[in-house]
Parts: sequence; C-alpha cells; structure tokens
Amino acid sequence: MMDLILELDPLLQVIIATLFTWGMTALGAALVFTTKTFNQKFLDSMLGFAGGVMIAASFWSLLAPALEMAEGGSLPAWLPVAVGFLLGGEFIYLIDKLLPHLHPNAPLNSAEGIRPKKRKRSTLLVLAITLHNIPEGLAIGVSFGAVALGSPSASLAGALALAIGIGIQNIPEGAAVSMPLLRDGLSKKRSFLFGQFSGMVEPISAIIGFLAVAYIEPLLPLALAFAAGAMIFVVAEEVIPSSQEEGNKDLAVMSLMIGFTLMMILDVALG
Repeated sequence: MMDLILELDPLLQVIIATLFTWGMTALGAALVFTTKTFNQKFLDSMLGFAGGVMIAASFWSLLAPALEMAEGGSLPAWLPVAVGFLLGGEFIYLIDKLLPHLHPNAPLNSAEGIRPKKRKRSTLLVLAITLHNIPEGLAIGVSFGAVALGSPSASLAGALALAIGIGIQNIPEGAAVSMPLLRDGLSKKRSFLFGQFSGMVEPISAIIGFLAVAYIEPLLPLALAFAAGAMIFVVAEEVIPSSQEEGNKDLAVMSLMIGFTLMMILDVALG
C-alpha cells in the first residue's frame, strides 16, 4: 500500500489526503442522521478531543520536525521556528478579526468579525469551522511538501499519520456545525450539508501550503512552524473555550487528553 502511494505524484498525494479529511468532516456532520436530539455533552467531548489532536499534531508532526530541519543552518535552529510559530498565530488572529464567524455553543450576539450581525447563524457556524480548517490544510500540505523535497526529517508515513489524525478530529468538527444547527431547527439534511461544507477549505489550503514549500526548501522549518502556530491559536482561542462553555469542563479536558494521546501514538508509531 505504501509503495502504491509513493508512486503517486506528490501533489496528488496531498489532494487525496485532504479529500479524506474532508470526507471525515462529512462523516461527523452525518451524525445528525443518527439522533433526534442534540447532546451537549457529546459535542463538548468531541470538541475537547479535536483540541487534543491539534495540540499533539502541532508538536509531534510540525514543530519537532521543523526544529530538526533548522539545525545546521546559519541561524540558531530555534529562530526560524519561533518566528514561523508566531507568524502562524498572527495570521489566524487577523483572519479571526476579519472573517464573520460564530463559535460553537456561543450565542448569536457574540459573533465575531466584520459585520457578523448581517449573517445567518448557520453561515457564521460554518465560517467558524472553516477558519480552523485553514491551518489543518496548511499543515498537511507543508508536511507532504517536505516529503516531496526529500527532507531527511520528513517521511511519507509521518505525513500520512498527520492526515489520519486530522481526519479523525474532523469528525467532531463536522458535528460541531451540524448538531447546533439541528438544535436551532434546521432539517437534518440542511444541517448535514452545512456541516460537511466547512471541510472544503482543507484541500485548497493544503495545495497552497504544498506549492509554497515544495520547491523552496529553506522555507520548510518556517512553514511547518507557521502551520503549528496557526493550529495552536485556533485551539486556544476557539476549540477549548467552546468545549467548556456549557459546564462540561472535566469531560472536555479528559477528551482532550485522549485526543492528544491518540495523535501522539499515531505520529510516533507511523512517523
């Protein structure tokens, strides 16, 4: 199976990987078809799980390889990684201030971005999940770009582990859109369609990340750290707070621990 994947064009590998993660978002959104009632504890536990996966992926799949790649350069290894990490967080911060969106579990009057009151709740929820699918797509694209360049610190197994981990945590992300919409009175079909739509940005941002680094090797440590910083910002600013707003803090934290552990095992075992 791995030999078959190796024979594919690197850009095609990225597209297939992110179509998988998009499909997992759709799978999560499809959970609305399995229940007639909205379960807040279930949603909060899934958000916590997603946060744990994203934190683990940020270190094991992005920051650690970035530091290894930066060693032996003209600059201290920590410098490009630190700069990239902070730039990634700043990038998502700026998008967060501009893009109208509404965090899961949040009331409509707490929507953020430019003119959010002119948007429907369904649109704002989709845009919120779309916002933190951007760094996930970038992370996958940059990881496969590192493999395409033949970096000794990168491996196809590691890039696949990252895609699998992000795909798994996309299940709760899809549900984080579709379930609140079902609670708000939308039909199951429309809730599903809105939920899966939020994953569409991952293939796009992954291709951008791949093309940015696939032929410019010096950018790799910076780009990997950039994706990590973007993901950590999303986790700290949105995912963790959203998982705890309804009072299920212990459940959300334990789910985060499980998500972190699973992603760590995936990366170490496969990478």
